[in-house]
Amino acid sequence: QVQLVESGGGLVQAGGSLRLSCAASGRAFSTGAMGWFRQAPGKEREFVATISWNGGIADYTNSVKGRFAISRDNAKNTVYLQMNSLKPEDTAVYYCVADRAGYVGRSSAYEYWGQGTQVTVSS
Repeated sequence: QVQLVESGGGLVQAGGSLRLSCAASGRAFSTGAMGWFRQAPGKEREFVATISWNGGIADYTNSVKGRFAISRDNAKNTVYLQMNSLKPEDTAVYYCVADRAGYVGRSSAYEYWGQGTQVTVSS
């Protein structure tokens, strides 16, 4: 059974940083895409960032470009999201996603989803 377990969320002041981690178990995703989505209260879930199987392609939603960085360690079956210069509008539950395809992009059609980790940014 595949599991994606996120960690690293929490409460931070505006301008601060957090690093989210997502460890996959149950299968290796060294040849699969991984990424992050988020959902703020009262809003639809939205794409945040994605990275291809070898890290060669990374894409971000416009609102986080230049502030967030996605990376992965295939040896650890883990994907990371470094979040800098956080803003109150970044407050949301962040979900890790993974797929067996090498690249999925901004679509929500990822096969596997984590349970989410809360990120709260205070002003």
